[in-house]
Amino acid sequence: MRLSLRGRIYLWNEYGFGRMGMLGFWKKKKDGWERGGGKVYCIVGLGNPEKKYENTRHNIGFDVIDRIAEKYSIAVRERGFKALFGKGIIEGQRVILVKPQTYMNLSGESVREVIDYYKIDAGEELIVISDDISLEVGGIRIRKKGSAGGHNGLKNIIQHLGTDRFQRIRMGVGEKPKEWDLVDYVLGHFPKEERESVDESIGRAAEAVGIMVSEGADKAMNAFNAKKKAKKKTEDRDGSTEGASAGTGGV
Repeated sequence: MRLSLRGRIYLWNEYGFGRMGMLGFWKKKKDGWERGGGKVYCIVGLGNPEKKYENTRHNIGFDVIDRIAEKYSIAVRERGFKALFGKGIIEGQRVILVKPQTYMNLSGESVREVIDYYKIDAGEELIVISDDISLEVGGIRIRKKGSAGGHNGLKNIIQHLGTDRFQRIRMGVGEKPKEWDLVDYVLGHFPKEERESVDESIGRAAEAVGIMVSEGADKAMNAFNAKKKAKKKTEDRDGSTEGASAGTGGV
């Protein structure tokens, strides 16, 4: 039996052959992965998207995501949710690696979209990785909650989620010298003498993520928080000095 024009158009759209139909078909295929049983961890590295910001102190969150992606063979190439992202498996757990492309101060817009779409429990399944000038270079600090502490990326995520109860890994980039402007400092590159220590901390952060998703944040905190001592001002219980950022533009 020959289908009418209306019937052909219906099949075209319903089964994924039209532009909108293709989008719907793609989303239906993804649903089996994202909404199946078990947890889906969202691991977000904070940074700025332009090439000129690569390997700067403020982009160390992106660097950790790249290391995780390399370690677990996850391609972070898909575009969506105002981010670059990739899906894969870490230590038997489903994960989404995310690099927001909104610039630092609007990171929450991207994180909110990912959380909503994949129905992620922010308190249990979200891990945010950011730079921290309150920690010495090479130090890492894992927390299960805490304030933004002046870090504009964390501040925007907290605003969009309406909670500060999400796991984070704070990456030490060292305290700003007194004569430096804060924006210039966090957007600056690490000197050669610090690069080895920074690379080691990135490797430890990638290892910590594997423990966090498979054995829990407490296990990772016990394993990594003692390895590099934080400065006294980071030792408050609510994390109120846990990071720093500045400005309202692209930082």
